[in-house]
Amino acid sequence: MGEIEKRIDAIKEDFELFDDEIEKYEYIVDIGRSLEPLDESEKIDKYLIEGCTSNVWLICEKRDGKLYFKTDSNTVIVRGLAAILVKIFSNLSAKEIRDFDFSLLDKLGFSEIITPTRQNGLKSMITKIVESAQGENA
Repeated sequence: MGEIEKRIDAIKEDFELFDDEIEKYEYIVDIGRSLEPLDESEKIDKYLIEGCTSNVWLICEKRDGKLYFKTDSNTVIVRGLAAILVKIFSNLSAKEIRDFDFSLLDKLGFSEIITPTRQNGLKSMITKIVESAQGENA
């Protein structure tokens, strides 16, 4: 099992602690609240994710052969979803991200707890993460 799958399984286990969708939704919001916000100077169109109804910014930085993501949003649920993706995909090589089977994210069951519109936004965030990894040789 790869590092990304281990991270997904850990988040899935956290979700399984909650009995209903409302509690899972609140957990996602709490994760978002724990995220360090971006500086206002980073909330620019260059980092804005297309395809989200909310404003979501995603920044990829490369250090020591690894990719690190920072994110923020103007809505709490999207901020939480983005924070989960950052937890999963930061501090990995571009190759690890490129080689990952993204269908394994379905284990998290987001389709059961977030609206189709939010799911589309999540897909847009994932697309941006993949694009960031494809632009790197490592």
